[in-house]
Formats: sequence, C-alpha cells, structure tokens
Amino acid sequence: MPHLVAVPILVPMLTAALMLLLNEQQRRAKSVLTVVSGLIGLLAALALLRWVNAPGTGGGEGSIGVYLPGNWRAPFGIVLVADRLSTMMVALTGVVAFAVSIYSTSRWDRAGVHFHPLLQLQLMGLNGAFLTGDLFNLFVFFEVMLAASYGLLLHGSGRLRVQAGLHYIAINLAASSLFLIGAALLYGVTGTLNMADLGIRIAQLDPADRGLVHAAAAILATAFFAKAGAWPLNFWLVPAYSAAVPPVSAVFALLTKLGIYTVLRLWTVLFAPDTGDSAQFGQSVLMAIGLSTLFVSALGIVGTQRLSHLAGYSVLISAGTLLTAIGLGQPAVWAGALYYLLNSTLAVSAFFLLIDMIERWRNAGASIAPHESADNAPFLSEDLKTLDDVNLDDEQQALYGRAIPAGIAFLGLAFVGCTLLLVGLPPLSGFVGKLAMLSGLLAAPHITPASWGFLALLLVSGFLALVALSRAGIRYFWTQPAAAMPSLRTLEVLPVAALLAACVALTIEAGPVMHHASATAQGLLSPAAYRSAVMEARQVPNPATPKAAP
Repeated sequence: MPHLVAVPILVPMLTAALMLLLNEQQRRAKSVLTVVSGLIGLLAALALLRWVNAPGTGGGEGSIGVYLPGNWRAPFGIVLVADRLSTMMVALTGVVAFAVSIYSTSRWDRAGVHFHPLLQLQLMGLNGAFLTGDLFNLFVFFEVMLAASYGLLLHGSGRLRVQAGLHYIAINLAASSLFLIGAALLYGVTGTLNMADLGIRIAQLDPADRGLVHAAAAILATAFFAKAGAWPLNFWLVPAYSAAVPPVSAVFALLTKLGIYTVLRLWTVLFAPDTGDSAQFGQSVLMAIGLSTLFVSALGIVGTQRLSHLAGYSVLISAGTLLTAIGLGQPAVWAGALYYLLNSTLAVSAFFLLIDMIERWRNAGASIAPHESADNAPFLSEDLKTLDDVNLDDEQQALYGRAIPAGIAFLGLAFVGCTLLLVGLPPLSGFVGKLAMLSGLLAAPHITPASWGFLALLLVSGFLALVALSRAGIRYFWTQPAAAMPSLRTLEVLPVAALLAACVALTIEAGPVMHHASATAQGLLSPAAYRSAVMEARQVPNPATPKAAP
C-alpha cells in the first residue's frame, strides 16, 4: 500500500514523458493515453480513499499513510501523506480529470499543440500538492501545475486568451514570489519546512520569534488567497476561466480548490489549538476575506449574462463560502463545507463543459433565418402574432404537443441540474452541503455576528445565483430565435452526464460522505495524529549485503 500513495503523481508524470516522444500527427495515440492515464489515476485515488476509511483503521493513526520517496525520515526528506483530506481531494481531481480527458478528445485537443502532455503535468502538480507534507515541495508542485496551466490557458490562441493569459501569468508569478519569501522567512525562524514539524516547533517558539512566524504566515496566505480566488486578488479569475477552452476551464475549477485546501491544511497544522499564543492566528482576517469574497461574487453573478462569466462567478462564490466556513473554526461547519466543496467542484466543472455545447447550439441556431425552415424556426416574431394564432407556427401547426429532441432535452435538463447544484436547491447535493453548514452554525453554543453574516450571505448569494442562472436559462432556451437541432457527440455528452451523476451519487450517499467529512474535520481540528504519523514514519531498511564467497 505505501507505494500506492505515489501513483497519482507518477502516472501523469510518466504519461506526459511518453507523450513527448510522440509527434503531433499521433493525436489519437495521445488521446488514448490521456484516457487510460485518467482511469488509472482515478482508480488509484479511489483505492487510497477506501484505505483511509477501511474498517478497523478509520480514525486512528493507521488511517494516515506516509511515504518516504527518498527513504529519509522526516523532517529531512521528502514526505507524501495520504490522510482523509488529501485522498478526498485526489479522488475529486481524478473524477474531474477523467471526465475532462474524455471530453477533450472530441475536438478541443486539436485546437493547439501539446494539450495532452500539459494536461498530464497539470494533474501531476495538483496531486503532488495535495499529497505532499513539505512546504518546499508544495512550492515545487505549485510551479509544475502553474507552468502547465500557462500553456493550457493559451491553448487555442486568440487575442482574448493571450490578454487573459498575461494577467493570469503576472498574478501567479507575483504569488509564487510571495510563496518563496514566506517559506524562506518561516525556515529562517523555525529551521524546518516539514508541515508536521512546523506545527511542533511553532508551539515551542520563543515569544520574540512569533511575530516573524506570523508575518511569514501572512505572506504565504496572500499567495494562497490569490490562487483561491479571494477578494480583492480575484480580478483575474473570471476573465481567465472564461477565455480558456472548456476542458481547461473545467480543470481550472480544481485550482481554486487547491488554494482553499492549502489554507485549510496549513492553518490547522501550523496554528492548531495546541500552538500556544499562535493558536487560530488570523481567524478574524480569514472570515473577513471570505465574507467579502462571497458578497462581491454574489453581486458579480447577478450583474453578468454570459454563461462563462456565470460559471466563473460561481467558482468565486464557492471560494468565499469555503474560506468563511474555514474561518469559523467549527467542526460541524467544516464537515458541511467539505461536502459542499465536492458538490461545487463537480457542478462547476460540468457547467463549463455544458456551456460549450449550449453556445455552439445557440450560435448554430442564430445563423438560421426564421423563414428557412418551419421545423427549425417555430417561433414567429411578436409583430406577426395575434391572439388567435399565438400557438401556431408559420405553417399554422400547433406549437404545443411536439416531442422535444433528445439533444435539446439533454441540454435543458443538464442546465437545470447545474442550476440546482450551484444554487443549492433541493433535492440535490448542493442543498445538502448548505443545509449541513447552516445546521452547524445554528447548533453552536454561541452564534457570533460573523456567523449571522455568513448565514445571511449564504442565503442571499444563493438567491442571486438563482436569479442570474434562471435569467440565462430563459434567454438561451425560451427565446431562441431559431431552434436548430444541437449537434452533440457522445464523447461530449458522457462526461457531463457522469459529473452530474456523481453529484446525484453524493446526494444518495450523503450519509457516508458526511461521515467521512465529519471525521476529516475532527482530524483537522486535532492534528496530533497527523504530526505523529509523519514524524514517526520509519525508513525502509536496506537489503542485507550478501556475504562474499570463501
């Protein structure tokens, strides 16, 4: 089992290396490799997730898998850690990556060069960042992920992509610089960058050094907030995610969650309740940033009508919700937030892919004049309608009672499903996640003003998102000037259906998923098991040297 921890990193890395040996005329081979790699990565992630929840080991030290790639003990060597939180994020990455790998083979991988190896390097960076237990290696995996994302964002070229790409590169280079400065300052004070060891040493710090540690943490947090899409560092996100090709936008939905994950991981390990005067450092600032992000994003989503911008602001609403929930520091709220994280990521990824099909159908329909075909243009302009023929088309055929084509039915139902998931309406998993967070808030012994503000903004943002998405649905499905039949491919329909089916599965299996989320929240609140598992991991003994023959 220990070697399984490295599989989600090694598989995309080796796949990318193999793809670089193939030329651009061998795209079919690259497509097959991408799908196979995605499937292997998903199976490995699910196996890890199953292992940390195995009966008899769940909740104990045995549920945390520690792998020493260089066979050096912590804190001196590289450490990979598979606990409930990291395996959940790797499994989420595997689901989205597998769906995107299938969708991209329909046509988007041909919009530019090196799409498949860049996607594999992106996944390698994501999985490595989720699994690493060392701050410097977190920076390394961040840079691998970012370098790949620069190429993926520019995939397909075009002025808008180049413009958004330059903004994206500039803000991430600045964030990387802050990351290095914060990590160097933290190492200078504590003498280590291992996350578990940092938590132990911060608890033992001299009071005169705590100010430097807090300054380093603030610098690091600025870099992570930029990646998480926190206000006011999120001005780049909506234009960048809207400009990218749909499969890339769907994968980018995971990048903000990496920022959220990093904030949660480092804040709970470095500033746990047992770290003395540093306990819960920056909690009020974290809540303020989360509430500001949620408020601004709610205004943004109701102020736009472009589908891609709606998806981008949905990412920001999710980021604001999660950052505020983390700042509240309540295990019950954290459990609901982790469940909500799964739902929002799957829903937004599906929405980005769905937008591609809807806009292609819309553009195809707009090019057909209403008089060309009665079947393709059943709606008369308002100035030709009367009260007597309002339900008739050009050939005096009734508009009601007609069968809805399968393609339009799929697009409409998928759009409704994404709306319910993103807004948080029953009966799907978006409602379950928000209800769990609200229940945790109201069950607290003392409800603070920040908690009331979060409750109000959570409900208001959901209502504004409902208004914005409903308005977009009316515009795209009810006021279509010419009802051209959508041209949908199986490789496009299946990934979107699979992501929505995963959200349905989250709803049906809400009990086991919430149990996992609750156990994860409890482990984050008391990171002693994480620290001991990492620091007590033993090296593998070298094979015995055979005796020389006499």
